[in-house]
Formats: sequence, structure tokens, C-alpha cells
Amino acid sequence: MPRDMFGDVVDPSIKVGSQAWYTVPVSILAHIVLFAAVIIIPLMAADVLPTPDTMMAFAAPPPPPPPPPPPPPAAAPPKVVPTPVTNPNAAPTEAPKEIVPEAPAPATGVSEGVPGGVEGGIPGGTIGGVVGGLPAPPPPPPPPSAPVRVGGNIKAPTKTRNVNPIYPPIAQSARVQGVVIIEATIGPDGRVKDAKVLRSIPLLDQAALDAVKQWQFTPTLLNGVPVPVIMTVTVNFTLQ
Repeated sequence: MPRDMFGDVVDPSIKVGSQAWYTVPVSILAHIVLFAAVIIIPLMAADVLPTPDTMMAFAAPPPPPPPPPPPPPAAAPPKVVPTPVTNPNAAPTEAPKEIVPEAPAPATGVSEGVPGGVEGGIPGGTIGGVVGGLPAPPPPPPPPSAPVRVGGNIKAPTKTRNVNPIYPPIAQSARVQGVVIIEATIGPDGRVKDAKVLRSIPLLDQAALDAVKQWQFTPTLLNGVPVPVIMTVTVNFTLQ
């Protein structure tokens, strides 16, 4: 009984090395060919595989179209030349061709006159001269004999000598004061020739006249000639 139980161990029915020697190499070669067919054949057929859509995501967008060319420059408007307006009444700028320049007179020792000229005139002068040449300009008008009033172009003379009036005692006692206006006539030498009262203060008039008649002024010139003038002066009386 124990021998039957352990019989395969003591005497196995299948023994290693019972097969032929070429079995294992043939098996390995068959496996290699099988794996090569499984791997290489799909690689050889890659051209028939569909292109995955995910590759399109990595494609760059097409470049934008180029800008349009600039428009051609506009043609400049033709320059309008104004037509000059000819005035028929205007004087010509050039001498007419029909006018021939005169030939110069022959130089001779004797001066030749011009028909219609005068004796002693300039050779080649214009007709209508005066014998003896043009008259001298008239002399300036004489200064007026009557005195002229100061004003306008006639300036007032400047006082060169002043005499203060003497205050009358009676006017001081009466406490009279004020301004006496006098019209004075000044001669060509600048001295007062005449005087009269225009605005009167009875107690002060004579004292004012006596003082003004002693005043002296610069001569007044009219056309460079001293002339008598009439001017208004004032004499002020003030109580101290």
C-alpha cells in the first residue's frame, strides 16, 4: 500500500529529458515570431490609421491678410493764372516803336536858341521863359503896426522884471483885498506901454496899474520880427 502511494515519487512515470532536444528552441522561436507579428504588423500599417482630432488643436492659426495698399496721391489742382486786366486809359510802360530818339544837337561855339525863346536863356530850354530869369521871391510881409493879442501861434512873453504893488493904507484900514485884472500892452522891446483895468477894486486899481507899468517881458517875435502884443495879467492883494 505505501509503495503504491509513493510509487510515482520513487518511480515517476514522466521523466525529464524524455522529449527531443529541439523542442525548446522551436518553442522559443515560435513565441518570438508570434510576438513580432503582433507588434511589427500594426507598426507597418500606421499609414492607414486615422489622424486624431487632437492634433488640430496644436496647429497655428493662419496669418492675417496684408493691409490694403495706400490710395494713390490726389492730383494737385491746376494753378489758375489770373488774366491781367488791361486798362485802355493807362499810360504805356514802354515807348512806342514809332517814336525815334532825337539826334543830339551839334556842338558849336555859338549857342543856338529855340524858336519862341528869350534872349539870354539856356540852350535847349523850354519855351515861355522870362527875360532876365525868374524874379526874386517877394519879401516877408512887414510886422503889423497894431498890437496882436496873445493866443494861438503867438505865445505869451516871459516876465523878466517884477515890481510888487504898494498896498494903499486906506485899503488896509478898510480890510479890502482881492485880485485886480489888468489888460497890458507890451511893446516890441518888452516894456509895458499901456494898461487898463478889466476887473476893478476901486481902492486897489491905481496901485495895481502903477506896479504893472514897471514890469518888463521878453520881446514877442512874429516871423522873426518883434511885435507889440496885448495880454491879461493879474495883481493879487492879500492882507497879512
